[in-house]
Amino acid sequence: MTPTYDAVVVGGGPAGASLARSLGDAGHSVLLLERSQGPHQKVCGEFLSHEAIFYLKRMGVDPGKLGAVPISSVALIRHRAVACAALPFPAVSLSRFHLDEALLGLAADAGVDIRRGSQVRAVRQDRGAWQVEVDDRQITARDVFMANGKHDLRGWKRPPGRQSDLIGFKQRFRLEPDRVRDLAGRVELHLFPGGYCGLEPVEGDIANMSLLIRKSRFARFGSWDLLWDHLMATGPILRERLQDATALAEKPLSISALPYGFVRPHSDGAWYLGDQAAVIPSFAGNGISMALHSADLAARCYAAGGSSDDFQHAFARDVRRPVGRATLLSRLLVRPGAQAVLSTAARYLPQAMRGVAAATRLPNVPQDHF
Repeated sequence: MTPTYDAVVVGGGPAGASLARSLGDAGHSVLLLERSQGPHQKVCGEFLSHEAIFYLKRMGVDPGKLGAVPISSVALIRHRAVACAALPFPAVSLSRFHLDEALLGLAADAGVDIRRGSQVRAVRQDRGAWQVEVDDRQITARDVFMANGKHDLRGWKRPPGRQSDLIGFKQRFRLEPDRVRDLAGRVELHLFPGGYCGLEPVEGDIANMSLLIRKSRFARFGSWDLLWDHLMATGPILRERLQDATALAEKPLSISALPYGFVRPHSDGAWYLGDQAAVIPSFAGNGISMALHSADLAARCYAAGGSSDDFQHAFARDVRRPVGRATLLSRLLVRPGAQAVLSTAARYLPQAMRGVAAATRLPNVPQDHF
């Protein structure tokens, strides 16, 4: 069975697009399958840490030229109590709408065959090659790279993580000028019983809101509208930030069964990248960094003749500790009693917040594993 492609990449987010670009630059025949028809928003905090900026600039992508907004501090907020600390590294925020398209453009320039609006229906291994069923046709490839983000393919479900009881929501708001100034340069983490809400500025005077809530807590409200009304009534600072703001979508994007804390220890023959390899809680701000790191590591392993299992072991080794630390803290952040303790500690020990940010970072220089 002669493969049609050297590699099929499932998913066109940061992990899939940057990996496809690297393989294309190396002379491999690559097909990238992306289910969306065009640019779109995704459930994501849209935070780019120092590691993400490092990888992007090395690929020739300058986040500043795409409109990225500098982020220099983080605030932890509970009721009216605010604790703020400077970040221990440079960071920016940039919408996935612009970031993903820039990376897909690089992949196209590298000769990657990009097919948008493609629904992958099945992936299976057969006689030393991979069969990928897409819409009404079948594609053969020597290797397959699973970079389909937080959404699983049918028959390719990830095991649950250590914190799998959260529902995620994303909404974007156009802010009034005064509120733009209030939020300038910082990420805010608003705590409420059973969850937390991240708010950060992105390009165009827009605030990106990412909210996580325990399923059992959300069930008490039964709908997004009732939950949001409750948060506006009980969160004075969040209410102030969004005063007179315009929601940019009728309803927020949502996702359930987030497998926070999941780290894939080994491979079954496919190469798993980004959130298919490990899922870090969103408050840590390292999701995109991990995606880009996985793509870089996989490309270097592939070039060196390593196996998918070699790559999976190496990536798990890199991310296991930061993912574990972030998941432990995320589990505390949704518990009311722990929220009170963390809020008080953050106000009197702001250096602890910098320590948390540092503890969940990834290596900012690629490591030589192979």
